Amino acid sequence: MKKLSIIRFKPKPECYEEFLAALKIQATNAQHIEHRIVRCDDEVVAISIREADKLAESAKQGVEWLDGHRHLLQEWNDVDRHTLAMTGELVED
Repeated sequence: MKKLSIIRFKPKPECYEEFLAALKIQATNAQHIEHRIVRCDDEVVAISIREADKLAESAKQGVEWLDGHRHLLQEWNDVDRHTLAMTGELVED
């Protein structure tokens, strides 16, 4: 089974390019089948497809990476903080 994750980030305007560059580097080291980064107005959206059995470890590595880059991001709100994320089973391949 494959999982698809969509993670939205909102870099601080003065940090947009720095965050985007860091995310591109991080994506080359991640465990995924396919990965895309989308620029959308003031947001950066990361879309990844992973094997379900690799999702937990990949998510852990992603949070560790994010901890070092939070200072580049605006918070969405008090609950979600620096990311708006969703993950689900990939229905169609």
